[in-house]
Amino acid sequence: MAQATVGRPDNTPVWIISGLLLAYGVLVSSGALTGLLTTFKVHKAMDLMQTMAFVGGGLGIATAMLRKARWNKPLNNFDTFVLETIPGILFIVALAMGIRWFAEPMVKIMSSALVPVLGFKIYKVLNLNYVVLGILVGIIITNSWGIPKFAASGVKTARFVLKMGVILLGARYSFAELAKLGMVSIWMIGFFVLGTVFFVLFLGKIFKQPKTMTGVLSAGMGVCGVSATVACAPVVKAKCSEMAYTIGTILGFGILCMFAFPTIGKMAGMNATQFGAWAGTGILNSAQVAAACLAFNAVDIKTLKVGEIFNITRVLFLPVIVLVLATWFGKQSGQKLSFKEVVIDKFPIFIIGFLILFFMSSMGLFSPAGHYKGKYLDFSYNERTEVTPEELTLLTGVAAAGIPGLNPLEAAALNDLVKQHQIAGNFDDRADKDTFDTTARERMAGLESMIARAKGGELTISKDVKSAVTHALKQVHKKSKTIVTLTNAMIWFFAYGLIGLGMQITRKSLAQAGGWPLVMGGISGVAKATLSFIVVMYFVKDVVLH
Repeated sequence: MAQATVGRPDNTPVWIISGLLLAYGVLVSSGALTGLLTTFKVHKAMDLMQTMAFVGGGLGIATAMLRKARWNKPLNNFDTFVLETIPGILFIVALAMGIRWFAEPMVKIMSSALVPVLGFKIYKVLNLNYVVLGILVGIIITNSWGIPKFAASGVKTARFVLKMGVILLGARYSFAELAKLGMVSIWMIGFFVLGTVFFVLFLGKIFKQPKTMTGVLSAGMGVCGVSATVACAPVVKAKCSEMAYTIGTILGFGILCMFAFPTIGKMAGMNATQFGAWAGTGILNSAQVAAACLAFNAVDIKTLKVGEIFNITRVLFLPVIVLVLATWFGKQSGQKLSFKEVVIDKFPIFIIGFLILFFMSSMGLFSPAGHYKGKYLDFSYNERTEVTPEELTLLTGVAAAGIPGLNPLEAAALNDLVKQHQIAGNFDDRADKDTFDTTARERMAGLESMIARAKGGELTISKDVKSAVTHALKQVHKKSKTIVTLTNAMIWFFAYGLIGLGMQITRKSLAQAGGWPLVMGGISGVAKATLSFIVVMYFVKDVVLH
């Protein structure tokens, strides 16, 4: 009866989870699962799998032994905040590992198998990635078996871990995104971000919705979906069910936009830049923006680039929106907040962490300052950036014979690739880095255009030529290992946090929220899409990127 006296849940699940993690680590390290993991295309993560499995399993065994040793003793702070929390953490980590390395790949494989029947990949349309799957798994668990008693304390860490993910999000961005846009574009993004936030707050008042629901929905619809929802939820004290409604509304509206935007854009005669700007403004989810841009124009790579930059730049308005919502929520709660109280007392610490990493990223501490999500271009002369001798021989012959249909930019880029053996600026300009890089970027754009038009059926080039040119393009694209590591950590934090978030969403809480959030999200989304369409058609011309 000691268990009931001190309130410790059963120790058996901790032993089982620890054993399963250790067994998984042994199977991966022995190579028994290599074939399966290769089929799932996650074999590159085998080292991480072993590390997480052995560390998690070892931690679980140690925790179980310590809990057993303290079984009949009263709970102290170490028990409450460590020994009784770790089991739940391991439970969620195990679920996250299963989703990232098994459930998500299986969904992709099944989706690809259904393409002949459906005509499209359903996982892309429904955005069935680890974010959605994690929330769904959490909701299913809590609404079927309920949160296991041994995991209850660990589940409470979900929101804290989500905040850690938002902090790391800052490392992926830099001022370089803003520098690539013209002033018209920046004003346009700022107008629609703030305009949507205030419009949703207005709708919340009209439909008499809770301030917590209205506040978090305004952030999600105004900024960028999941990350904005997570970042602003603590500011307006949103419930888990309200966060789920917001994420669901954003993804649902994005699905409709994925189909509607390309059709409307073509009917309106939009050019590549205009459509990219419209999709990046009107659609909230990054993957859905990319899908819509590719559906509109898979040939002109500018569409996708403009769409991504417009979409990503909205994240940079996140701190501003946090301040706006902190002020709004304080006033709605009957508090008279001074500027100091809003900025210092109400401003979430983890957003400060986001800003610190953003500034460090902008200063070039993780990667060259002009990086884009940790990716950057390196046109410097070195052997590693050159094409292979076999590729050079092939390209020399093709360039001499000429490829029918190449435009002047593409032809010049191909000829220079043959001349310099790599994508680069003019040799005489190498002392002037800006001029050198500008010329190199033009040549890279010419080769990208060539590959894109070949994929779109506008050009006919052999598979070997396509492979050689693609190799040359890959050689100048570099990745920051630091930002890749931080991004992977961010993904795991979000995977963990969203499973825990889903576990706190019950049918009762969803029923209490009703359907009004969907109505408000639909109205604000359509209004933004319509107005941004008009603005883009009148003010965004062919050139936006600088």
